[in-house]
Amino acid sequence: MAGGPRIDIITLFPELLEPFLKGSVLGAALREGRVDVRVTDLRAYAPDRHRTVDDTPHGGGDGMVLKCEPTVAAIEAVRGPDGRVFALSPRGRVLDQALARELVSERQIVLVCGRYAGLDERILEETGAEELSIGDYVLSGGEAAALVVTEVVTRLVPGVLGNPTSPQRDSFSGGLLEHPLYTRPRVFRGREVPEVLLSGNHAEIERLRRKQSLRLTFERRPDLLERAELCEEDRRFLRELKHERD
Repeated sequence: MAGGPRIDIITLFPELLEPFLKGSVLGAALREGRVDVRVTDLRAYAPDRHRTVDDTPHGGGDGMVLKCEPTVAAIEAVRGPDGRVFALSPRGRVLDQALARELVSERQIVLVCGRYAGLDERILEETGAEELSIGDYVLSGGEAAALVVTEVVTRLVPGVLGNPTSPQRDSFSGGLLEHPLYTRPRVFRGREVPEVLLSGNHAEIERLRRKQSLRLTFERRPDLLERAELCEEDRRFLRELKHERD
């Protein structure tokens, strides 16, 4: 039985999503019934025989706009009593790991994939859909974004990943970037694996990895440190890094 939210994706192009949903970890989780992801063809809800889902924007402008009638009908058809609807849009709240942890506890998520110039504003008003972005850039449609949201959320569902502690070690899970990773061989073109990782001393390994995460976050995403979960030892190390930089 699925342990996370049911995810419904409304799209004009179901064929773009199906190969991704069948592959790798997500595909296995779907086959095992650990997650429930369903794809709905928006054109199935077009009211006319031509299956029209878009029209030109009032007031002029480039592109076409998704129409209210089919889009609202599709949302209302798949949305359950506790469904939370998101329209994938660059105007929306940006997805992060904190939001992913929030979404995995929902009973249902409905993801509406925009296309062309966007959606009629009244779709959002009528359905209460929240706008959701995966970053500060523009895509040709919401399908890629819907797949990102789906994977980010479903990998947090218990049992989806082979190692239950893996999500806890991911970048952003504790507010920091993940530490560097190494595997065999021990030496590659003169570059050696840090000796402590081969020592078997788990306390020292964790201490090294923590400092590596802190250093990477300090150098690449210092904005994350304002919200990170830090102890006094972390803060002392960050002061040392700041002193080195200055």
